[in-house]
Amino acid sequence: MNSATHRVAILVYDGVALLDVAGPAEVFGEANRLGADYRIDLLSTTGADVASSVGIRIAVDGSPASEPDPDTFVMPGGVVHPRTPVTRDLIEATKELAVRSGRVTSVCSGAFVLAAAGLLDGKRATTHWKITRELAGRHPKIHVEPDAIYVRDGTTYTSAGVSAGIDLALALVEEDHGPDLSRDVARALVVYLQRAGGQSQFSGPLQGPPPRSPALRTVVDLVIADPAGNHSLAELAGHLNLSPRHLTRLFREELSTTPARYVESIRFDIAKALLDQGHTATQAASLAGFPSYESLRRVFARELSISPAAYQRRFSTARRAR
Repeated sequence: MNSATHRVAILVYDGVALLDVAGPAEVFGEANRLGADYRIDLLSTTGADVASSVGIRIAVDGSPASEPDPDTFVMPGGVVHPRTPVTRDLIEATKELAVRSGRVTSVCSGAFVLAAAGLLDGKRATTHWKITRELAGRHPKIHVEPDAIYVRDGTTYTSAGVSAGIDLALALVEEDHGPDLSRDVARALVVYLQRAGGQSQFSGPLQGPPPRSPALRTVVDLVIADPAGNHSLAELAGHLNLSPRHLTRLFREELSTTPARYVESIRFDIAKALLDQGHTATQAASLAGFPSYESLRRVFARELSISPAAYQRRFSTARRAR
């Protein structure tokens, strides 16, 4: 095990999400209790304390200029991004820490800060599933991976929403000290060392903006109104008075998919909602328009890497039998 002190700088600001800061910090702190040597420095652009998104004050150790070069730089997310532009002082502090750090990481919407600083251009990255499209739209040079829990591209790491910062920190501990210590940290914190599936398992049905084309919006309405109905390409094209070729082109140009795959994605979202409501997997498959449970299971395996039953156990209720 490497015994050298590993400095972790976390840059905080007014409106920062408390768990985005505390989650990774707790992982590194627990690693210290098990033999690692991480030194965590909380920094702000001016060295002044900040207020988190829930109003709790965060005392900082200094500013980027006042602290030694970090080995790992963590950019947490917060309620202010992407709702408001990233401030110039935060961009400059981010650039300064990034150039001095061995690893640059972000949690949740912290990816928007890294992006504003130009640190994700040409790289693969992710953020919270609700705002992946916005990240891709604002920063087209970034290769956004919307379903990833975290993404590594060279020495740059980005992670999904909130608790994914814990997943990322565990991966960093494993990189530094090996899988045994990382596993022990995960056990101590009672979290998964590696969660099955991607972010899609956490999203609600039909997330994201509707298609721009009236014809494609009509397709959504048709499938939602009657998920088990006949929504073949020929049937949809006939209903819209379009040729199958023209409808296929609309899907390809606007959504980069086929009509069949898009219909399947709507049915998949409906099936997830039905499972959340307590329907059995077989019932959900039938009501959502899948020809069989097996066909639904295959889609779950492809999209989430878990079965419908595993998804339902994870999300249907927080209650446990007594």
